[in-house]
Amino acid sequence: MRRDVRILLLGEAQVGKTSLILSLVGEEFPEEVPARAEEITIPADVTPEKVPTHIVDYSESEQTDAELQDEIHKIRTKWIPLVNGRTGSGPRVPIILVGNKSDLRPGSSMEAVLPIMSQFPEIETCVECSAKHLRNISELFYYAQKAVLHPTAPLYDPETKQLRPKCAQALTRIFRLSDQDLDNCLSDEELNAFQKSCFGHPLAPQALEDVKRVVCKNVPGGVQDDRLTLDGFLFLNTLFIQRGRHETTWAILRRFGYSDMLELTTDYLFPPLHVPAGCSTELNHLGYQFVQQVFEKHDQDGDGALSLEELQNLFSVFPVAPWGPELPHTVRTDSGRLPLHGYLCQWTLVTYLDVQHCLEYLGYLGYPSLCEQESQAQAITVTREKRLDQEKGQTQRNVLMCKVVGAQGVGKSSFLQAFLGHSLGHQDTRPFSQGSPVYAIDTVQVNGQEKYLILCEVGTDSLLATSPDAACDVACLMFDGSDPTSFLYCASVYKRHYMDGQTPCLFVSSKADLPEGVSPPGLSPAEFCRRHRLPAPALFSCEGPALPNTDIFTRLATMAVFPHLAHTELHPTSWLRGMLVAVGAAVAAVLSFSLYRVLVKS
Repeated sequence: MRRDVRILLLGEAQVGKTSLILSLVGEEFPEEVPARAEEITIPADVTPEKVPTHIVDYSESEQTDAELQDEIHKIRTKWIPLVNGRTGSGPRVPIILVGNKSDLRPGSSMEAVLPIMSQFPEIETCVECSAKHLRNISELFYYAQKAVLHPTAPLYDPETKQLRPKCAQALTRIFRLSDQDLDNCLSDEELNAFQKSCFGHPLAPQALEDVKRVVCKNVPGGVQDDRLTLDGFLFLNTLFIQRGRHETTWAILRRFGYSDMLELTTDYLFPPLHVPAGCSTELNHLGYQFVQQVFEKHDQDGDGALSLEELQNLFSVFPVAPWGPELPHTVRTDSGRLPLHGYLCQWTLVTYLDVQHCLEYLGYLGYPSLCEQESQAQAITVTREKRLDQEKGQTQRNVLMCKVVGAQGVGKSSFLQAFLGHSLGHQDTRPFSQGSPVYAIDTVQVNGQEKYLILCEVGTDSLLATSPDAACDVACLMFDGSDPTSFLYCASVYKRHYMDGQTPCLFVSSKADLPEGVSPPGLSPAEFCRRHRLPAPALFSCEGPALPNTDIFTRLATMAVFPHLAHTELHPTSWLRGMLVAVGAAVAAVLSFSLYRVLVKS
């Protein structure tokens, strides 16, 4: 919606442009008229659309264009090309044709103007008025303001008497978003929810019946089983425009984020969201509730998973599908279907890695309008700074990032696939595109609380990068237990990036099913960890038909949640055991001191 409107009066000399402005402002015909009026501003609170309006006069005597004899002919050959001659394929400035001095002649000049209006779609309407008799002066400027705020040209083709393709496409998307049960119709409940979202109040029962009666009378199949179909919905908007109520259609389009060009605006798709350094982004309960409702809406067979067809149907309101073929390698799937758990994991991953994409996707799904929220930023939580978590020795984040670092061939990809429940015999060995990080996400239990754990495979080229990743909550340094020379890569990365930092680290010896190799001269992996006060290397293998053991993933998540305990042999319950021991020692000390005081007194 525009923040202000500028109206420019153009025309030949002596047609009464300045008199129109002065008659509007003074509410009487001026006896003396200057050559050109100064620009005036009408405050928002006195305009029908509540938008400030600037009115600018134009003096033909100041221009050098040759004067033609026929004023009506000049509209076609001079004024319209002057206004829109250089716009090309861009948006055209809306035009109102004004026939002033209607008091000087009987009848109407509309018939002479109608061919011009048919030729130029940017002409919104024609108004006959009289500055001397104050006839239609206020209406003239109201129509001009309305032409700017609610232009007809992008919506409707007057020649074919149909909605323009982009308008029909936008309204079709809005219809699909409002169709909550995907039956290709809008029930009374869905119509009222749509009405309330766009206009702030539901329709009265009689008004609903009147709407459906009009549609039934004019559109075959516009109403089925007492519900409004897409054809009926498009007809209603066409009828609004034909009856001069195109502001109704614009209110619908703008509520769902469309601009005057009938494209989703940047402000709608990417609302402001400040994420300070060291903070991360997560979906909050509003966000999870909305995306789960979207899932349930498209799970037509109610089996708790989205088939490829159901997923494509969900993506039909997007310009392109947001999730690609990497989905089965990123979240848990079930025989090619996406269950609710994997679906929520994917949303969590997108929100954490690229919150702008998450905002964009929520916008395409209509979050602000369907949830009656100001923007989709209200579905996002920005966590507190990581430095504060480290100072407190505990994090409140629900999404944790683990970087899996290791030389090529040590089994990082298999480690990520094992996290998704794939044993080595059931893993897809197709290589991923070089240079792009590979992620896997699933939930783990940390002391009875569910946390999302993201594993990010770090490529060989990034092993000795000069700058560490501050977003990492825990590092998994992986080496091949059957080839201890691969440990040297992990040791180099640890010394360069993690030794002097606060990120907890766990060395993992992969391929534990193979015979252990002979360590080269120097520190063994176990001795290296002991010297640096790190947990002993954890053994891991995903060989065999059985599901891989998930204890190591729980251990990594626990280290991320309690980084201050990571330098001990941390297991999921070790922190609790240690705390109980400490509490027990304190209680014993208090009891001993009390007993000592009793003995002294006696």
